[in-house]
Amino acid sequence: MSIDVQSAVAFDGQFARELPELAVPWQADPAPEPRLLALNEQLAAELGFEPASLREAGGLRLLIGNVLPSGATPVAQGYAGHQFGSYSPRLGDGRALLLGEVADAGGRLWDIHLKGSGRTPFSRGGDGLATVGPMLREYILSEAMHALGIPTTRSLAVVATGRPVHRERTLPGAVLTRAASSHLRVGSFQYARAMNDNDLLRRLAEHAMERHHPEAAQARNPYLALFEEVVTAQASLVAKWMLVGFIHGVMNTDNTTISGETIDYGPCAFMEQFDPAAVYSSIDEAGRYSYGNQPVVVQWNLARLAEAMLPLFHEDQEQAVALAEESLGAFSSQYSAAWLSGMKAKLGLGSGINDETATSISEELSALLKEGHVDYTSFFRSLGTAARGDAGSTRSMFSTASTFDAWMERWRALAPDADLMDRTNPVYIPRNHLVEEALAAAVDGDMEPFSQLMDALSEPFLERHGLVRYAGPAPEDFGPYRTFCGT
Repeated sequence: MSIDVQSAVAFDGQFARELPELAVPWQADPAPEPRLLALNEQLAAELGFEPASLREAGGLRLLIGNVLPSGATPVAQGYAGHQFGSYSPRLGDGRALLLGEVADAGGRLWDIHLKGSGRTPFSRGGDGLATVGPMLREYILSEAMHALGIPTTRSLAVVATGRPVHRERTLPGAVLTRAASSHLRVGSFQYARAMNDNDLLRRLAEHAMERHHPEAAQARNPYLALFEEVVTAQASLVAKWMLVGFIHGVMNTDNTTISGETIDYGPCAFMEQFDPAAVYSSIDEAGRYSYGNQPVVVQWNLARLAEAMLPLFHEDQEQAVALAEESLGAFSSQYSAAWLSGMKAKLGLGSGINDETATSISEELSALLKEGHVDYTSFFRSLGTAARGDAGSTRSMFSTASTFDAWMERWRALAPDADLMDRTNPVYIPRNHLVEEALAAAVDGDMEPFSQLMDALSEPFLERHGLVRYAGPAPEDFGPYRTFCGT
């Protein structure tokens, strides 16, 4: 018996109701022939959906916004943003819609959001559509990040629309249905500030507190406390990125969330050979969003958030600036502490190892990895074996093993915990060549490589028989890798 998907899960329109100035009511474009490509059944069940019903015709139409569930109020969200340092006062959802919010079994609210659902008033001349490859790419990367324990938006489904989309060549269209604790961004606050409406700015901040940081509401200065919570969340997030070698690639202020979740997997990639200057995005010509620059950029983005929120911090401009600067100043120490704690775990160093020793040995290792062009993920995973006494595979990654031997002797003297390392250092990440292989096959109608890759990434810390090809770096003939924004 089929289930009425329109009434099976209760939707709310809290964002649209509380912040109508940031929400333009809109409808998704109809899809001529919707066809399911990927469904995250576990996430669907957590959100209260019946996975089987989402595979039916009515469920597919719900997933792309062509059938509206009870309580849904689809809107295109307005926001501004600094894109590669240049301010755009009006960006917004140019190819996306927020259907509304649903509550999971624990009462936590989730946004249900579409990408590729058609033109909106924010499209700026674009067609508002998306293609199969980039939407499956976000599915792969976001779910891999979730499995790695990194805060992220989630992917619920990818549905092919049956509509051709014209880019450099004609490609099959698709819609991504994703879930997030919200889609509030630094750019949301910039947009509200640009409207010169302090009441709107205040309501936006209170909405953000309710969704993400309720403890801030009890502080003496709740709006400053909210800002400090965002600083802490982003410091923790970018430290996690750095520890797994993730490069976001387009860290604009509209891609910096208030929740501290990773959002928008466009030209992102995982670093292979360790290099602080690593850049994969074809549009990041100056390396603004390189691997090593990510902490600096996040702090810069948070400064833009502080500027937008200044009227809430204090009625006196000078005092508001002083408060913002003091709060933002905590970012560096919070990031450094989060990164060092994570690096100590990657190296198997327990709490008994002081920070000065851990910092010294980490910095020395970073120099060795850079000089040796060593694969970042493979090195750290093999280091667990070295901690157990077999350093052969780890030493072989260095052309001059003697330089590594001196470091290893110093590290082994600290009695590293190999089991901790295995729980911390993944075997499987979304290797760039495997992602591209899966996407190319999917565009041609073969979803098997995608399914196999998703299986490997679902348990990234557990080494499994038969998955050797998912654990190694790209072959030499893969060549220099470049990513694109996917619009």
